[in-house]
Amino acid sequence: MALAPAATVPTEAQVREYMRTLSNWGRWGKDDELGTLNLITPEKRAAAARLVTDGVSVTCARPWSTELAADTTVQPMRFMVDSGEGRDHDSNERILQRRGAAEFIGMVFHGYNITHVDAPPHYFWDGKFYNGRSCNLVTSREGATVNSVEVLHDGVVSRGVLLDIARARGVKWLEAGQGVMPEDLEAAERAQGVRVESGDILLVRTGFYGRRLAEGPVHPMEAGTPAVHVASCPWLRERGVAMIGSDTHNDIAPLPYPALGNSFHVVCLVAMGLWLIDNGNLEDLARACAERKRWEFLLTVAPLRLKNVTGSPVNPIAVF
Repeated sequence: MALAPAATVPTEAQVREYMRTLSNWGRWGKDDELGTLNLITPEKRAAAARLVTDGVSVTCARPWSTELAADTTVQPMRFMVDSGEGRDHDSNERILQRRGAAEFIGMVFHGYNITHVDAPPHYFWDGKFYNGRSCNLVTSREGATVNSVEVLHDGVVSRGVLLDIARARGVKWLEAGQGVMPEDLEAAERAQGVRVESGDILLVRTGFYGRRLAEGPVHPMEAGTPAVHVASCPWLRERGVAMIGSDTHNDIAPLPYPALGNSFHVVCLVAMGLWLIDNGNLEDLARACAERKRWEFLLTVAPLRLKNVTGSPVNPIAVF
């Protein structure tokens, strides 16, 4: 398939202007915490449920591991509070005291390898986060005192759409540092016969995780990462995307605008209130979609009900 036409990359000044032109502050009221998830209506969920015909479910998450890897930011921890070792020859009294196995786990899920949801307070711009709230509302003692991931206690359920950019370009994966532009998104729509609509959860496959599986993990900031370019943010707002995820940490490396940091995170989370799914595994989903020649499905995203936390590990489930 032919590549999308060459895209116009916005200047840094234009990206800064996105913070005003794409802002959803006040759109759903001054106290709103859901942001673009307001676009998922009961009717949208009901229509998404009608997409289930095969009864087949597919994970969109990477496995969690305590193993060290090149892209590990903070080492995940697991230790057993109690195990099954020796249970086969303990005394009766000891067997009653040790009734089962249990473990402690600890992680910093924000980073480059754990599949997770970003809540709006994860990023700030000029001392503010979504809906004009002060960064000081996220404290070291209490955490995110407003707009934390706990507001998603009922889960996120909607129509999911996979746009397989690597497949549309005829490659296994995009190269490091490449950005997915609006033209790429629309080219994938045409190739797949699908259109992203208001209230959808959009998943974008670059092939990055497939490359990680094939060649081993690398540190994204050192080796480079493809991702959706911040230039696509006006398109995401126009289409009414409710949540977006990809198989990367959702910002291009090397950074295209070093003075803005992770510009895609900043524009999405702060200005738009657009929740992100970072570090997805879209390989199994891409195969399932290709087998059915169908790139729409019911998608459920159920973060842990964590109070005052800026995100959550998550296992998004696509159902066909």
